[in-house]
Amino acid sequence: MLGRDQEKRGGGNRVEKKRKKKSRLTRQQKILIAVAALLAVALVVVVACESLFVRPELPGKTDDPDKETIDYGEGVRPKAGGERKSEDYYTVLILGRDTGGGGNTDTMLLASYDVTNQKATVMSIPRDTMVNVSWDIKRINSVYNMNGQGEKGIQALYKEVAQLVGFEPDYQVVVEWDAVGEIVDAMGGVYFDVPRNMNYDDPIQDLHIHQEKGYRLLTGEDAMQVIRYRHDNNMKYGYSDGDLGRIKTQQAFLKAVVEQLLQVKNIPKINQFAKVFQKNVETDLTFSNLCWFGQQAVMGGLTVENVEFVTMPNTPVSCWSRVYRNYQSYVVPNARELLELVNEKLSPFVEPSVLSDLDIMSVNSDGSVSSTTGHVEDSKAAVAPVKPAAGKEEPEENEEEPTVDENGNLVDPETGEIITTDPGTVTPGGTTDPDPVPEGGETGGEGQTGTTPTTPEEPVQPQTPTGGESTGGTPAETPTETPAETPAQTTAEPTAPDPGFAVIDPAPEG
Repeated sequence: MLGRDQEKRGGGNRVEKKRKKKSRLTRQQKILIAVAALLAVALVVVVACESLFVRPELPGKTDDPDKETIDYGEGVRPKAGGERKSEDYYTVLILGRDTGGGGNTDTMLLASYDVTNQKATVMSIPRDTMVNVSWDIKRINSVYNMNGQGEKGIQALYKEVAQLVGFEPDYQVVVEWDAVGEIVDAMGGVYFDVPRNMNYDDPIQDLHIHQEKGYRLLTGEDAMQVIRYRHDNNMKYGYSDGDLGRIKTQQAFLKAVVEQLLQVKNIPKINQFAKVFQKNVETDLTFSNLCWFGQQAVMGGLTVENVEFVTMPNTPVSCWSRVYRNYQSYVVPNARELLELVNEKLSPFVEPSVLSDLDIMSVNSDGSVSSTTGHVEDSKAAVAPVKPAAGKEEPEENEEEPTVDENGNLVDPETGEIITTDPGTVTPGGTTDPDPVPEGGETGGEGQTGTTPTTPEEPVQPQTPTGGESTGGTPAETPTETPAETPAQTTAEPTAPDPGFAVIDPAPEG
């Protein structure tokens, strides 16, 4: 019985084995399944990559009926469309907002990236650039605050930059300066040659800058200090050319960041960069669009040698202020040089721009201002200023326009206090500039704060070097945030010595 049972069980086992053999897959079937699995994984990867790396679609600025168009008033509308120099040629306006310094957009960069040919140009726009606006202090960094900050302020600034260069940038990116430090930390630091010893303290803003000259690995905090520095505590040591000197350091630092960011080792850190992006960046590009730019740069072979950093060609000038009753320092674009730069390296369009496409301001010999468009928004500034005669008081002038300080902040004309975004709130203490200009100003002057306004009867001669170009001599004393008390005005021709305005003729070279 046992033998039979065992035989039956053995026979059953043989049947089961036979059944298993019948269910086995052939070699070809296994290969097909493996291929199918690989294709499925590849499909998932492709879908993931497509969602992570998305090529930006150029905005339909002229044909999109739902897009809100910019009102350029009587000014010239910049180019917004046309044949591109290459299929993937993009332009981006990058605005750096300093949260610690009151939100000023003192860093303005216009970048063009020819993805097809792997070339990029980044132009810095000095914050003291004179622009065609309707108010008295015409520095470009006043535009954001004078238009209420926020989205309206950004759009107004976008408009001014577009008119300055003659075309509308495709996209805009607003970056909180804190993002720079966080990106540097995410990269594990950036090697950079700090150009000088830097020592500055501002207890009000809790801003402390202490950096030693030399090449070393900078942390995010180090990087933030280096790019914000302009002069030391005693205000005698710093960049001789003021904000232009700071721009040079910022450009050199950004170049070092680009060079080290393009290394393949940073690709796995994309999640860290995404968090920084979401926290500190406002833009009409998506994060996937920015990832696409990064992918094209790394995989396309973009090198730091093909990324050119330039500063808007400019000349320092001085111009009379109706509000402050003294001479304010600016820089104005060198028209021909800027036009050449726009056509060769910034504009994405094949059709070249002409001088009348750009809204470039200049100061005439009689002290009036003019624009290459033929239209000046501030009609009072389009005529020669009436300055007080020596030893005479001015009758009060009814200046109803808003008052701003040299840092672009709205100021209460009665108290001299800065008006915040909330109309009912006033911030005491004056400027939001993290590092005010020393007494006597700096060549190519930045914002001027911290001293008593010069009296109208004693204007100071700006220096004019050999060759006729002005160095933008800054008045010996500069205004505080509180405008000088409005003295009486006279309609008589001024008899005080004329400080000599810098004349920038838009027609000749540079």
